[in-house]
Amino acid sequence: KNFLEEAKKDFQEKWDRPAQNTAQLDDFERIRTLGTGSFGRVMLVQHKEKKDFYAMKILDKQKVVKLKQVEHTLNEKRILQAISFPFLVRLDYHFKDNSNLYMVLEFVNGGEMFSHLRRIGRFSEPHSRFYGSQIVLGFEYLHSLDLIYRDLKPENLLIDSTGYIKVTDFGFAKRGYNKAVDWWALGVLVYEMAAGYPPFFADQPIQIYEKIVAGKVRFPSHFSTDLKDLLKNLLQVDLTKRFGNLKNGVNDIKSHKWFATTDWVQVYKKEVEAPFIPKSKGPGDPSNFDEYEEEPLRIASSE
Repeated sequence: KNFLEEAKKDFQEKWDRPAQNTAQLDDFERIRTLGTGSFGRVMLVQHKEKKDFYAMKILDKQKVVKLKQVEHTLNEKRILQAISFPFLVRLDYHFKDNSNLYMVLEFVNGGEMFSHLRRIGRFSEPHSRFYGSQIVLGFEYLHSLDLIYRDLKPENLLIDSTGYIKVTDFGFAKRGYNKAVDWWALGVLVYEMAAGYPPFFADQPIQIYEKIVAGKVRFPSHFSTDLKDLLKNLLQVDLTKRFGNLKNGVNDIKSHKWFATTDWVQVYKKEVEAPFIPKSKGPGDPSNFDEYEEEPLRIASSE
């Protein structure tokens, strides 16, 4: 409780007075692309002086405007520069030029949970619980700041060199009150980690929506009774009954039987042994990320 109160003060100060340009493009050597999206790309870069490695998110201003993502993008930067938590990705520098916006984030070299999950097929329940507990703590922190994440999926979870996770991509995050959406998403994620496929799937989006609204979830036979019970309470269409959204808040989740073996303070301090450590040749090794075609960075002479 004390931690969250302190965190809120710290966040509010940075939220009210966001830092401006804290570096420039020439400070970094661009190494290779780690991922691409509709507004730009993420590149592995190295700070020329400090020699540290970072993931530089480069957003094309024209595309951001065209795709009506201005508010989302400004929100993302303002939130990232104000938050600080072990399982949320850290923003170290940010700046802009005539063509692009740049967010320089810590480089998490283990790659996306998505690729590891697809390779392994599914995670065991203890393995799923290890990641799930970090998400619960991350959401508890964000929600105490009145922030909703709104984009939980295995592609947005990176695994660091110690085997712990970092939530990335705050493009949909915003200040607000409907925190229940994040707890639903936690249910979907835990199900997908432990089953190897999502709880609601069909060929057409409309059929997926119908399944969600009907609220009928089928569980694989290998799911434990406790896991099924937790998921029934998270994947609960009725908001007045959904765990995380009741009067005990996050404590209904933290004290649930499925998490009985979880020591929340130990998880926060990263004192629990990770079930899986990604292979890596060092802090700047990009081998856990897919290869992409490189494109030159063009910067216009005028805004």
